[in-house]
Amino acid sequence: MDIDDVPVRGTRSLDEIYESAQIAIAEPNSFEEAEADEGWRQAMVNEINMIQKNQTWQLVEKPANRKTIGVKWVYRVKHNADGSLNKLKARLVVKGFSQRYGLDYIETFAPVARLDTIRLLVALAAQNQ
Repeated sequence: MDIDDVPVRGTRSLDEIYESAQIAIAEPNSFEEAEADEGWRQAMVNEINMIQKNQTWQLVEKPANRKTIGVKWVYRVKHNADGSLNKLKARLVVKGFSQRYGLDYIETFAPVARLDTIRLLVALAAQNQ
């Protein structure tokens, strides 16, 4: 093996860069694009099934004289450590940016706690008995 053929650590070949760039292009920019592809359709079905299984959302009647907050699909291609395709991931997210403080901001929320925060609170509780 010639010294010029030995790859430098932390570098990728041009082919690998082109391959990953093509995968990034595979992420749809709209629902219509995603709906046209069987893989993305299945990813959306999986997300809806998970929402129902976890009882994340509950369908309710729209209150009178209230605006609803819309949702949108976010699409991502997930890769394995070697750069190969792991799965197509679709997420249904709320357009929270349409809320206004004082009107509908306080009423709708999604509580999230980081695991290290929970550990800290448990440790403090144990320390203070």
